[in-house]
Amino acid sequence: MPDLSRMMRFDTAFRLGSTSYVYPDDILPNVQRLAQAGDVDDIELVLFEVDDGPNNLPDDKAVNALIDLANAHQLTYTVHLPLDLRLGANGTTQHASLLKAERVIKTTLPLAPFAYVFHLDGSDIAMPGWVERSLSALERVIAWVPQPELLAVENVEAWDPALLEPILKALPISRTTDIGHLWKMGRDPLTVLDSWLPRTRVIHLHGLGERDHKSLSLMSAQQLDPVIDRLRNYYGVLTLEVFSASDFFDSRAALLESVKRVGRG
Repeated sequence: MPDLSRMMRFDTAFRLGSTSYVYPDDILPNVQRLAQAGDVDDIELVLFEVDDGPNNLPDDKAVNALIDLANAHQLTYTVHLPLDLRLGANGTTQHASLLKAERVIKTTLPLAPFAYVFHLDGSDIAMPGWVERSLSALERVIAWVPQPELLAVENVEAWDPALLEPILKALPISRTTDIGHLWKMGRDPLTVLDSWLPRTRVIHLHGLGERDHKSLSLMSAQQLDPVIDRLRNYYGVLTLEVFSASDFFDSRAALLESVKRVGRG
């Protein structure tokens, strides 16, 4: 297992992550290029599975290759589950999101992921019983992972993240704190980071352009630097959640400059 205390090259406690789609290629070639260049400490495996269509779940050979790369380059993985988790009709556990989550988790367990990132389905969030239904779905998923804290629920921009609080109070799961989603909502991340960080296993960071998940270089120093300053003692994974080489390397450079400015300050 890679040493999770390994520091980034520019003296931060957190581990720098990318997605598995920096280059327009499959997962394994992306991991090979990023790991061998020493660009990241963690890679978020963005997985999809379409019924009767394409999927990018790694087979046994690819999983073994990913394990070898992790061991050779002190790399960890986070895994993003493909669908927002919810129960099926009449409270059954046969909803596609749970079936796919089980397949993804069982496929990637040999990688010993640092976290499984997921969203909760908010399509019926205003209906009575949403919290109870969400808890029932998560209790099912918890049975498939070694420890509940490996499950890291992500705040999304579509609804108030305060609605996650009853879930987090009831279950010993973690947070994925998406700073980009907070910016997109018009929320100041500093208003929540102090209370969220103790439960945060993964942070997603990305800029806002014509949409989110763009280069971090689009954000001003006034927006970025206070966030990085607040993360001085954060020891989880910080993923630059962008999906092109130009956005990733521009974001990485913007992060480095912010780290330097905060250090001087």
